[in-house]
Amino acid sequence: MEKTSVRVLCPKLLIIRNVSGLQWLIGSPFFPQFTIVSTLTCIHTLGDSTSPDYNKESEDLRTLLLRGFHVIGALVVGSKCDLERVAGEAADASRRMRKFLYGDEYGGKLGNQDLIGAVADSESGEIHFFVSRGENPAGLECVSSVIYEDNSGKYVWDTGCLLHCVLPIKLPFYFPVNSPSDAGEMYLRATDVIIAKLKDSDVTYMVETLNETSVEAPGPVILHGAKLDFHADLFDVNQFGDSSQGSGAKSFPCSYFCSKNKAVFSVEHADIIQVSLLLNKSRTSSKSAAPIAEYFPASEQTKLLVVDYKLEVLCYAAKDLPVTYAVSKLVVPGLVDQLNSIKNTILPNLLTQHLQLHPYHFCPPGFLHPITVIYELSYGETEMKQVEVRRSLHSRLGLPFDRPLLRIANALNLSTTKDSAKSNSIRKGSSLLRDVHVGIPSSGVSGGVVSLVQGSYEYYHYLQDGFDDSGWGCAYRSLQTIVSWFRCQHYSSIEVPSHREIQQALVEIGDKDPSFVGSREWIGAIELSFVLDKLLGVSCKVINVRSGAELPEKCRELALHFENQGTPIMIGGGVLAYTLLGVDYNESSGDCAFLILDPHYTGNDDLKKIVNGGWCGWKKAVDSRGKNFFLHDKFYNLLLPQRPNMV
Repeated sequence: MEKTSVRVLCPKLLIIRNVSGLQWLIGSPFFPQFTIVSTLTCIHTLGDSTSPDYNKESEDLRTLLLRGFHVIGALVVGSKCDLERVAGEAADASRRMRKFLYGDEYGGKLGNQDLIGAVADSESGEIHFFVSRGENPAGLECVSSVIYEDNSGKYVWDTGCLLHCVLPIKLPFYFPVNSPSDAGEMYLRATDVIIAKLKDSDVTYMVETLNETSVEAPGPVILHGAKLDFHADLFDVNQFGDSSQGSGAKSFPCSYFCSKNKAVFSVEHADIIQVSLLLNKSRTSSKSAAPIAEYFPASEQTKLLVVDYKLEVLCYAAKDLPVTYAVSKLVVPGLVDQLNSIKNTILPNLLTQHLQLHPYHFCPPGFLHPITVIYELSYGETEMKQVEVRRSLHSRLGLPFDRPLLRIANALNLSTTKDSAKSNSIRKGSSLLRDVHVGIPSSGVSGGVVSLVQGSYEYYHYLQDGFDDSGWGCAYRSLQTIVSWFRCQHYSSIEVPSHREIQQALVEIGDKDPSFVGSREWIGAIELSFVLDKLLGVSCKVINVRSGAELPEKCRELALHFENQGTPIMIGGGVLAYTLLGVDYNESSGDCAFLILDPHYTGNDDLKKIVNGGWCGWKKAVDSRGKNFFLHDKFYNLLLPQRPNMV
């Protein structure tokens, strides 16, 4: 008998040491049996941590998981225990979860699936895998071979591709004014009509590549609703035979729309197929007939309510899968799932609150595939209810709680061509230079330890964007660079503010009079701290020194800032402001240098010119010619923005 083996694709199974609980093991019908691609922590339980609340868990997983991925087992993290008994309970939990998630969607085959039950020791991290056979769920088979895939990204994205479908919907319906309680029922009926329409014979699906932009790109394929098989079995992919043979749309596999030569395998470089839904509103008839209008008068006074949806679905499909199957069994059910999820959120607030629900797709660190999250946009990203939603998601996905990984700014960009999506620019249309300090030669400090800004930023300086701020705008430009850092690290999705918007913010908090807006007045470190607090919710530490001569004494403190916080620092003294990107400091000798990004530069964004001209480079407090970079007769304020401890 062939040995049963489990293949693990995720970098490592999500095991949180010293925390007991249950995790869902995620696989795909397009992978060999018992292939684990990711894990999701069970966060809704009934009392004890290994007793799932299946209703709540299934609601979450139905939204999070892309069609093309599904639950293939469960893992229990705990201390030493009866391995076989606990593994059996885990497998049973996954079998029940599959019934909640998929119901009778796949007929009797669902209950006969073989599933994984696994147990992990929370102290040692050792994992024991078992298999529960569908024909004998009570009996467990110990897995003797566990394969940890080295090139898991290639495994996933050489095998499959993504299907992307965006569907805006305006759903109008009437309800009696004197009986507002009927509004919910009318809304549900209207939603059911939309769901039925997705499978209507008059619906046409246009399938085209989102990757290729060359003249050799394959043309779009049209699929008619009447030709789609909505009763196919997800777990019997082979029923379709060889998709490379035959004629018509069924002969097109998904690989027809995929790149033929791939060098990089990741979500960012995945093949993406765009699916657009078109509804045939005109019908052809052999008979000539005049248009007919039918009038149905309402029996009582009614009110019109229009609910706006913007569905956006991602699915994962094997490249050798026919596109008809991919659309009928992945895209359409995905649209139905998302519509129902949004409907269930809107229904309790139908007449009292206008909710703005929008799906976003993320691929957080450690995940090989995207997950989908539906956010309520009316809250705002820093409102506590939205923060708690993200905190719950971080808990489910095993993500750290001190950095933003699931904010809107982190979402995958799937709305444009592949090259644009791959770059996923923080600032649309931005041509600003990033990270201009990278590659700059050493400072010359003997035996020094270099501490640098962490992450990316954009270089803002005088005269950019056709705006003349020469002689007064250096602190504004330093602030813009700092804000760009918070954007690049996805702490915020707001645009980098203009000079006028910075001034307006200071007026709104009462720091400046209204006449300040549109002026050319300087600002300093304190004003910058006010703006960062108002626009980003970022707190700042301010260091005061009485003279430029004292700045080297602060190098140890500045080095700790770059190591612990990693944000750019604004230095303001006299009428000048600079952005500090790092320090090189020898604690024994006291010798030091400052990595300065100078906002006073007025030329074009030529990296070589900027670096060679010293506009970004290491500066010693006193250079080899005895010249002081920081003035001894001026006091200086240093603004140290603090990295938010947030999700």
